[in-house]
Amino acid sequence: MAIEPVLTLRQATLSFGERELWRNLNLDVMPGEFLAVLGPNGTGKTSLLKTILGQQKLTSGTITLLGHPVREGSRQIGYIPQQKLIEAGTPLRARDLITFGVNGNRWGLPITSRAVRQHVDSVLAAVGATDYATAPVATLSGGEQQRIRVGQSIAGSPQLLLCDEPLISLDLQHQRGVSELIDAQRKALNTAVVFVTHDVNPILGMVDRVLYLAGGRFRVGTPDEVLRSEVLSYMYNTPVEVIRSRGRIIVLGAPEGYGVHDHLEHHQRGTP
Repeated sequence: MAIEPVLTLRQATLSFGERELWRNLNLDVMPGEFLAVLGPNGTGKTSLLKTILGQQKLTSGTITLLGHPVREGSRQIGYIPQQKLIEAGTPLRARDLITFGVNGNRWGLPITSRAVRQHVDSVLAAVGATDYATAPVATLSGGEQQRIRVGQSIAGSPQLLLCDEPLISLDLQHQRGVSELIDAQRKALNTAVVFVTHDVNPILGMVDRVLYLAGGRFRVGTPDEVLRSEVLSYMYNTPVEVIRSRGRIIVLGAPEGYGVHDHLEHHQRGTP
């Protein structure tokens, strides 16, 4: 029996006014696949996620989730946003946010059954957050808050997990911890992952394929197929050198104006 893609894009084009981000993108994301979306700022990485979430319409082409047109609010999609600290004084507890991931789409007063409480307990354990389950989320560290967001995103057992720069502002230890947590849940639930990032190094060993966006162009393939000097030089239309050192990837020579110097800086930090 053939395995059907979780996510399918055909001849997908996205433009804002006269500015075209990408054109004729054909992409299948399979169950359990880890797809990294890379590239400089302004190339449509987050816009791609918004399109998958049904919040942004394609200029042309089609996008389907499990064989059906995407729609906003799908329970088949989990979403992890960029790391952003919750304001002090917010009374929500860690387990409250994860509970929202289970029944937050239901109308009426929130009634938490025993089965839901048990499921929330299991999610808290899976993301290593049992010890601070009843703590106000605002009192937790950035890394702890991201663990809770991972828990919230997987609580509904989604078939597709979208991650929008979830490692930003985290130190290397928490980058590694959150990345490994997402990867573990991907394997446990066979969830497809679309992971937007500037720095591929913390997740390099987890990635199956890369979608690289730059200069209105794109390339899809394995990290070894895409993250090569000749490929990136073509995409940026200028000589770019890709260096592999101690399991890290460093990109050198990307031009100004493309927003890739932050990209380069992150690559140079890498994972020890």
